[in-house]
Amino acid sequence: MPPDNKKRYDIIYEDERIIIVNKPPGILVVPTPKGETNTLTDLLNQELDRRGVEANAYPCHRIDRETSGLVIYAKGKPVRGIMMDQFKRRLVKKTYIAFVHGIVQKDSDTLKGSVYNQRRRKTELMITKFKVLEKRGDFTIVEVEPVTGRTNQIRIHFKELGHPLVGESVYAFRKDFKLRFKRVALHAKAIEFNHPVTGKRMNFNLPLPDDMVNFIQK
Repeated sequence: MPPDNKKRYDIIYEDERIIIVNKPPGILVVPTPKGETNTLTDLLNQELDRRGVEANAYPCHRIDRETSGLVIYAKGKPVRGIMMDQFKRRLVKKTYIAFVHGIVQKDSDTLKGSVYNQRRRKTELMITKFKVLEKRGDFTIVEVEPVTGRTNQIRIHFKELGHPLVGESVYAFRKDFKLRFKRVALHAKAIEFNHPVTGKRMNFNLPLPDDMVNFIQK
């Protein structure tokens, strides 16, 4: 892999059917309607082409441009279909680490709400579980498990809770908070699922990225 691509993402697992990628913040998984290039999917498929891998890599889910962490890719559409079915049946467990403004009072809770899906033209249920890992001076470190998979679900739920994510600029105004972070402080830390071919339960776990570690150590 050329040096420039190596800096953009890391493959932490690969076999004949799936690829698990550690996505850095600042890169899209797939293009928006604007048609951006150099997305994570573009870069990964360019690498597979250079290696002579015949199958294309298809993302089985997405995380935000600003969010770092784990993304599952399938080699070929049939494998992606199997993985997408696991997501629909809630067989995939995703765990995030988030820094949120203020001190969250409850040590754990299940947040429920709804969001309007413009593409599907209907209101959809959102369920997010969280537990507090650490309470700092001006922010709280939480471990988050989204039960449903709505777009920006974690960001919306914590804004509604009164504790928007540190670095949030869409669902809160940065100027309202003294803490500053260059992106949304959200990291897709762990993911657990059944292998689409063998059925074996797979579990991957990442440390916090450098920028979030540095923020804690300030």
